[in-house]
Amino acid sequence: MPSPLRTTVIGSYPFPGWLEFACQHLGQFGDADRAEMVDDAVAIAVKDQLDAGLDVITDGEQTRLDFNLSFYGFIEGIELESAPPRRFGPPAHDQRGKHKVTGELRAPRGLGAVEDFERLKRVAAVSGQRSAVSLKASVPGPYTLSGRLLPNEQYKNRWELTEAVLPLVRAELEALVRAGCTEICVDEPSMSCYAHREDPKRFVNIFNRTVEAVAGKCHLSTHLCFGNYKGRAVGPRRYAPMFPAFLDMLVDEIHVEMASREFAELEVIGEIAKRHIAAVGIVDVKSYYIETPEDIAARVKACLKHAPAERLAFAPDCGLSQTARWAAKQKLANMVAGVTKVRCNL
Repeated sequence: MPSPLRTTVIGSYPFPGWLEFACQHLGQFGDADRAEMVDDAVAIAVKDQLDAGLDVITDGEQTRLDFNLSFYGFIEGIELESAPPRRFGPPAHDQRGKHKVTGELRAPRGLGAVEDFERLKRVAAVSGQRSAVSLKASVPGPYTLSGRLLPNEQYKNRWELTEAVLPLVRAELEALVRAGCTEICVDEPSMSCYAHREDPKRFVNIFNRTVEAVAGKCHLSTHLCFGNYKGRAVGPRRYAPMFPAFLDMLVDEIHVEMASREFAELEVIGEIAKRHIAAVGIVDVKSYYIETPEDIAARVKACLKHAPAERLAFAPDCGLSQTARWAAKQKLANMVAGVTKVRCNL
């Protein structure tokens, strides 16, 4: 059982400014340059998280374009979108195009998460902190991945696309465990965004078939939020449609977005904590208000009214890739400081 009130993150971390620039000019770099660049970016993300004092860290998803977009580059049978359908106006989810499916969906090289995890292990070991923190890998689930694929004659709808992607994700999770990964988060924001209009039990069935081979072999979690592209949600921001069905997910930990919603439905963490660890989004990644340690401590105490300390963990609402790095660093440091204040007085 993980320690009470542990501090964690979802997955992504802001790119350094120089990496943003380099990504727009990758053709000017050689393979060795790019490899060095990725190692350096991961080292920075790891250092920032260690400086904050987190109990669980990731590689900051520094090799990925957004939390899931890089995965499509590993999947055979698709034609990658060449241009977004809308390029002007306020940034929104309809500026993200979809990939055309051209054949059977396969991933003979895996989805890249194992290579990322091996890099994280290497970088964390160099930092001298490998044994002091837990290393987490995050992988998008099949329903979320299917949302960027266009149905065709072979895969007639999103459900069939999900079933085609499911074994690819399942194989990646199994490979991560073989690589020594002891903590995995399966991100399924699309399930939480669309639970209001789909059968939540069907979602649970899909999720459980995806993770069943690794359940019990690692600390397994899922992240349920309402979207964060350019800091914007994409679904009704209510957890009621998901529960109690989502309590049947084969996970050790369920993360829920609370800070940006002013802790509405906080009582749901009490239900989660009866069967899982409730990881609470306690930092608002969509706001540039920097929560103080006192703010965080007050929020932790509010959560303790619903769930015991040994069944609670704390994290930002979502990944930090859409947040400026200066703000992300301070938010994480204050989150840890606030949680530590309460933990010391348990």
